[in-house]
Amino acid sequence: MRIEDRLRELGLVLPEPFQSPTGQPYPFRWVRVRGNRAYVSGQLPLAPDGSLAQPLGKVGAEVTPEQGRQAARLAALAAFAGLRRELGDLDRVTAWLRVFGMVNVAPGFTQVAGVVNGFSELLIDVFGPDVGAHARSAVGMAELPFGVAVEIEAEVEIDGRA
Repeated sequence: MRIEDRLRELGLVLPEPFQSPTGQPYPFRWVRVRGNRAYVSGQLPLAPDGSLAQPLGKVGAEVTPEQGRQAARLAALAAFAGLRRELGDLDRVTAWLRVFGMVNVAPGFTQVAGVVNGFSELLIDVFGPDVGAHARSAVGMAELPFGVAVEIEAEVEIDGRA
């Protein structure tokens, strides 16, 4: 099954490009392709229009663990959208290699892996267990950009067609 079909089947909508609250451009690529790899810069949870998804804050304080999981799912959709814009077709992704999840945590919050599972589980639901299998790290951070609950970066293998 094509990835676009799977997204529709699951009722998922990929967001528009990130609309920074500062309005300033960033001096880097959201997805950088080199050879048969695509490096996905840190993705934030986005609303469909590309604005920051709510709620903002620290998981374990203003944000519940379940809201954090949902934020991680939204960050996954942002990553998928960036890959589609750069590659033209999500079916060019042949393997998810590495995921690095960062969670904005309140002091003492230790359920970081469970929050980042929101990203990992959606990734496998959409791309399947073979392409979606990945290595992963999940860490708690004192702060993240704009006060978001999660930021997630990744590395994928792609086919060589342009």
